[in-house]
Amino acid sequence: MATSEYIPRLADKELEEKLENFGAVNIVGCKWCGKTRTAKEFAKSYIELENPDDKSIALIKSEPSLALKGERPRLIDEWQDVKEIWDAVRYDVDKSGEVGQFILTGSSTPRKEKPKHSGAGRIADVVMRPMSLFESGDSNGAVSLGSLFESKTKVEGESSHKLGDIAYLCARGGWPSSVVHKPKNPSLLPREYLKKLVNREDSFEGLDYYSPGRMQALLRSIARKTATPIRIATTVNDIVQNTGTRITDVTVTSYLSVLERLYLIEDVEAWSPRLRSKTDIRTTKKRFLVDPSLAVASLYASESDLLSDAETFGLIFESMALRDLRVYSEAIGGELFYYRDKNGLECDAIVHLMNGKWGAIEIKLGSAEETIETAAASLHSFAAQIDTDSMNAPSFLMILSGDSKYAYRREDGICVVPLGCLKP
Repeated sequence: MATSEYIPRLADKELEEKLENFGAVNIVGCKWCGKTRTAKEFAKSYIELENPDDKSIALIKSEPSLALKGERPRLIDEWQDVKEIWDAVRYDVDKSGEVGQFILTGSSTPRKEKPKHSGAGRIADVVMRPMSLFESGDSNGAVSLGSLFESKTKVEGESSHKLGDIAYLCARGGWPSSVVHKPKNPSLLPREYLKKLVNREDSFEGLDYYSPGRMQALLRSIARKTATPIRIATTVNDIVQNTGTRITDVTVTSYLSVLERLYLIEDVEAWSPRLRSKTDIRTTKKRFLVDPSLAVASLYASESDLLSDAETFGLIFESMALRDLRVYSEAIGGELFYYRDKNGLECDAIVHLMNGKWGAIEIKLGSAEETIETAAASLHSFAAQIDTDSMNAPSFLMILSGDSKYAYRREDGICVVPLGCLKP
């Protein structure tokens, strides 16, 4: 039923599969990531509850079941604005026993009272994020992440991305509108996105007190420490030291909960493998904004600023790589983790499949020989810690690079892959 040209998303397959097995599917994710556009590809009728010109919405608020009337699958966009719709959908699905009846979309969870029933077994979730480089056409997909879990996989490919291209992609992000229009000023959209978010107080309903200044300071702190393990107390100290803003642990925690509800921040959990030694594993989560462009915008930076600040650029690139790895991992039925122990041994990303297979990844912006050798040594040190008598040996070790030209497998077995060559 959609009219404009559609760019396929990796979530399409999951959405299709869940519509074939559940009465309804709830597509969640941050605003502007493409949820509604994707849903319209699968829906036969729809209603948009944020449409101010639709006179029926006032009636729906008093009689939610009216939103369900229409050819099915029926899309109900921004359903959380009338929270009773969830229970109406669940009841209808229960009564009919049919699959593929409704698609719900929303950029936040309900602000106040949650639905009476969870919808378990009837309503399935699909998580969408801004586009990965493969979805936006900025990765040629020469190397499949899934294929690396098979033995003796050939690794080859070529990426044309240079550091300037990577900086542009970080600043632009994966917003479908920017992907289509290829803006000359890639930071403009994410800056406006954050400005409207921070100053729209109804987004933060439920907080005892909301301060746009404190939220802005928190977003900048997350951006400065993006893709690194960080505790609440550390965030508080960082905000005080860098902005002079007074803020408490309680405020930071409550603001973070709102950002999570709006699907604007994500965490990467620590991985707990079986080790040969008794080394303590750190369990603090890595936190990052859902798209690297939001980190760039929070820092009031541009692509040229990234090119002149190698340390910040490296962290922002890692954030983009983690975004893509999470999308690709989920597309192949896996989960994304990271590893760090008390001795400082780290691994930037672990992709773990349900069958117990796993792979370890070091993320490096640059491709200088010294950088690659250091990353390779770190991967070998990490792999040597794993007790392969009680769990699987790694299916692959990978260095995921920003400006590497070629994808290849080294003599020691480690794969070197440009992010611009990776796909699920």
